[in-house]
Amino acid sequence: MVATRPSKRSHRKAEVGSSSPTGESHPPEKENASIHRAGHWAEKIFIGPSGLRVPWRLLIAICLFGVILGVLFIPAVSIPAIRAVLPQGKNVVITPALLLFSDGVQSLAIVLTALVMCSIERRSFADYGAPIKEAFGKHFWQGMPFGFAMITMLIGLIVISHGFVLGRPALDASVAVQYALLYLLGFVFVGIFEEFCFRGYFQATLGSAIGFWPAALILAVVFGAIHLGNSGEAAFGALTAGVFGLVCAFSLKRTGSIWFAMGMHTGWDWGETYFYSVPDSGVQASGHLFNSSFHGPNWLTGGTVGPEASIFVLLILAIAAALIHFMFPGKRTEP
Repeated sequence: MVATRPSKRSHRKAEVGSSSPTGESHPPEKENASIHRAGHWAEKIFIGPSGLRVPWRLLIAICLFGVILGVLFIPAVSIPAIRAVLPQGKNVVITPALLLFSDGVQSLAIVLTALVMCSIERRSFADYGAPIKEAFGKHFWQGMPFGFAMITMLIGLIVISHGFVLGRPALDASVAVQYALLYLLGFVFVGIFEEFCFRGYFQATLGSAIGFWPAALILAVVFGAIHLGNSGEAAFGALTAGVFGLVCAFSLKRTGSIWFAMGMHTGWDWGETYFYSVPDSGVQASGHLFNSSFHGPNWLTGGTVGPEASIFVLLILAIAAALIHFMFPGKRTEP
């Protein structure tokens, strides 16, 4: 092909401005202004005064958690020994092996997600309510007996109302100790995952946009709703799970970290599932300590949900919030 040289007339036209496919000319100044405005609006959509806007940070964290969970979970379930501990069908039965695997993997996934978000957002675990220097420290060990005391008071009220019988031990002493320790470790993972997820990263991030208590309320609703996926759960049990989440958020507000809530969550679940041997949010457990049983109407005992759906649980949660108020009269840091 032969290249032709443009005429002087066409050369002068190119100097004045460029032509669009329709033949309309656009001065370079207007083109630059349009590009600047487009970039400005894109920046406003994605970037705020504090960096990447909260909705995008939340979306990245959710997607990242899903990817990390899949990377950890999918190869593991191909191992026959691990696949054997997973529930078959809809009727889930809690076992130490199931807790250690499923909640252990989920705990690792949410921690790895937070590590990546720390790098993206230039924040630390303390900004998410989980200062590493306080890991399994005083607040955690205060929270664990506190949570066990809460479930003990609840069971006690049901006993006084003639709705619960503890029964005989279901395990020999040596086996009971083994199950006690395994369940304790398993429920530590439950506390880490659920509290760091709902009262840690997402609470801190969403709260930075809409305020602490609006964020806590939204996350409590989500936390309660997730429990409806359990086969034996009911609407009232999901409601009280959400209220439990608000009590955990209150402890975060007062202590400045989620470590007390993690310990409280662990102590409550261990006492409910293993020690008192009752359903936990509609799920039964194997290897529990006693052959306990409920007697009476569902409003008293909680029925298939367990004591979390007893009418007394709202009183217990109110007492817990009052005790946290007096134990921690002022927050140390803003979470």
